[in-house]
Amino acid sequence: MSISKDDYSKMTDKASPNSPIFLNCVKAFVFGGLICTLGQVITELLQSAGLGEKDVQAGTSGILIILTAVLTGIGVFDKIARHAGAGTIVPITGFANSVVSPALEFKHEGFILGTAAQMFTIAGPVIVYGIGSSFLYGLIIYIFKLY
Repeated sequence: MSISKDDYSKMTDKASPNSPIFLNCVKAFVFGGLICTLGQVITELLQSAGLGEKDVQAGTSGILIILTAVLTGIGVFDKIARHAGAGTIVPITGFANSVVSPALEFKHEGFILGTAAQMFTIAGPVIVYGIGSSFLYGLIIYIFKLY
């Protein structure tokens, strides 16, 4: 059975509903803001506990990473992400989720070939290009400081 491109396009348009773009943007803004607010609350709590600036920064990042990893592991983060969309891609929580999700998905293949091998499937390119671009940026800064 052959079908024309126009007929196929009409069928796909009919089968897939339009995405509520404005509502999705609002949800992403609100949820992303809530995640950032949570980070600020953690920062304020750590500062009030008397920690230094470096310890507060490391502690806030660590707590957000652990919280995201735990929520991903028990399946809650995915439910939040279904509603929040791009709002959960606030860099540190999105990165933690992108490391934990593939690890969980492939755990049935074993610890080495499943969890460990697949853990950086999504996050790996981010790490590689992040390190590469930061090296290039550092090199450019170094060269310009020489002259």
